[in-house]
Amino acid sequence: MSSCHKAYITTPIYYVNDVAHIGHAYTTIIADALARYSRMSGLETFFLTGTDEHGQKIEESAKARGKSPQEYADEISATFKNLWDDFGISYDKFIRTTDEDHMKGVQKAFKVMFDNGDIYKDVYKGHYCISCETFFPEIQLVDGEFCPECGKPTTIVEEESYFFRLSAYQDKLLAWYDAHPECILPRSKRNEVIRFVEGGLEDLSITRTSFDWGVKLPKEINDPKHVMYVWLDALMNYVTALGYGTDEANMDFWPARVHLIGKDILRFHAIYWPAFLMSLGMELPKHIAAHGWWTRDGEKMSKSKGNVINPREVADAYGLDNFRYFMLREVPFGGDGDFSQKALIDRINSDLGNDLGNLLNRLIGMSGKYFEGKVDSTNVAKYYQAELDEVEASLEKLEPLLFEMQIHRYLEELWRPLTVANKAIDKYQPWTLMKEGKEEEAMALNGLIAAILAKVAVMLYPVMPQTCPKIATALGFTIDHASWTRLFKEKQLLESFTIEKTPPLFPRIEAPLLEQAVPEDKAATPKKESKPNKVAKEEPKEEGVALIGIDQFFQTSLKVGTVVKAEEVPKSKKLLLLQVDLGEERPRQIVAGIKEWYSAEDMLGTQVCVVANLKPAKLMGHTSEGMLLAAKDEDGLCMIRPEKPKKPGTPIG
Repeated sequence: MSSCHKAYITTPIYYVNDVAHIGHAYTTIIADALARYSRMSGLETFFLTGTDEHGQKIEESAKARGKSPQEYADEISATFKNLWDDFGISYDKFIRTTDEDHMKGVQKAFKVMFDNGDIYKDVYKGHYCISCETFFPEIQLVDGEFCPECGKPTTIVEEESYFFRLSAYQDKLLAWYDAHPECILPRSKRNEVIRFVEGGLEDLSITRTSFDWGVKLPKEINDPKHVMYVWLDALMNYVTALGYGTDEANMDFWPARVHLIGKDILRFHAIYWPAFLMSLGMELPKHIAAHGWWTRDGEKMSKSKGNVINPREVADAYGLDNFRYFMLREVPFGGDGDFSQKALIDRINSDLGNDLGNLLNRLIGMSGKYFEGKVDSTNVAKYYQAELDEVEASLEKLEPLLFEMQIHRYLEELWRPLTVANKAIDKYQPWTLMKEGKEEEAMALNGLIAAILAKVAVMLYPVMPQTCPKIATALGFTIDHASWTRLFKEKQLLESFTIEKTPPLFPRIEAPLLEQAVPEDKAATPKKESKPNKVAKEEPKEEGVALIGIDQFFQTSLKVGTVVKAEEVPKSKKLLLLQVDLGEERPRQIVAGIKEWYSAEDMLGTQVCVVANLKPAKLMGHTSEGMLLAAKDEDGLCMIRPEKPKKPGTPIG
């Protein structure tokens, strides 16, 4: 059992059927930020990542390339490990399911579950997707044949199999979800899992005989033709990495504080994995956090379109820390995100360049011009207590947001002190203070700006671990547990120091640095030579879309609003009831059909774009006084939001 002074953070182990892409990088960067923060805050931390290397798909891929499964797995696993090493990912262990200790631990778990009656042998017949390594009931198939997850054809498999009594754990799982509302994050995903389990669980096939590339059953079972099904093998990595079944040296880190996963593997982690742990008599993880998928320029990524994002190329072009910040700031955790170079450049130039980097430059300039580079915080509270209070109020909100997986809100809140600092310079004007002989007040203003930069650098460090130490060096301190305690927990200011000049941290980017992906249809179609058109001029029309004039467009009132209250509409699977501040006398009540993608907790305190001049309508007995703007495609729905916080009621257009 882990103590409250330990933190165990995991990524999924990545399947070695392809090289790492932006989704893998997103998960791993989030986990790295959580691990870095945990260490900085004084927790003994164990951060696990690795690769999943067994199964029929790997066996077939290796054969197609003329390699043994082990050779193929070695090759692909190394690409993941090398990328994480180059990215400075601070993992404590990189596990591979081909590791001897892992396989011993899996065999021990199988034996324990077998001995307590949770595993039995029978014959399985069903539709199997090789790509997803999953059996699907016929009712879930598309057109009676195709996998509901990846769309590829399934095959009917009939073979002897060992089964895990998953059905026996249905009530226990539901009781766990009920007793621990934050066991699955975001909470909207928990509701999906509960609905699935309430629909009834069937026993789970956990071995195969049709291929050989997997963990053999324990010798005591004496059934050598079987290998363990990939999900039992893979999920056990979270405890075998700590020594389960071998030396158990690090088992005191269990249970995990956070299992970070993509939403496509939520069912395996939120249903199968807790049931396995219950069978083994082990504690369950504290949080299972499922994030969304990434598209590129609004389109799903695929090799055929040539728009798959290589995270190494992006980091090399734009800077690793800038890439990390963009990924964690751009999208609410759990929602789907869209990568575009324009959005990345905007974040770098605006958030990082204008708000953070320019503030450091202003401090260096003011200190050098007026005080020979010296900064003294002695009188900050005397002149600027209101600003200090505002800064500390924002900082106090940060830690809960981080471990509730509201990382975009963590960064949003962390940027508020920078706004306070920039406004303070404009409001109090140190050049005016110096002209009026108010040197003490001007020095205190410098001390305020330095303190804000220092506190932000400490709390931003887990997200930007290369950049923030540069800020700290300029301000005469180092980022470590002692600084975190002094500047964040104890709310202290910096001691007197002489500021160190540093080159601009975020040089402005004027144009995309990577070659843009060419859409498949445009790449395949030669450009036709245009000919003069002698027909009478006609307004261009987009097929299937009714065109309107600019006057009609401006009849629509679009405004930025802040959600000040959010709750579920009883008995509705789709509706949330929101109170939205549009800068009017009272908040607007808006009924939004977004509950499948956003929970009430997700929406509270966030900004939205509202169609504000719609006639009121009634939905399930509630009056709705507007409509939220959102985008929806086959991958789900995503709210349209302002890039930076705006005053409620700010017009759009």
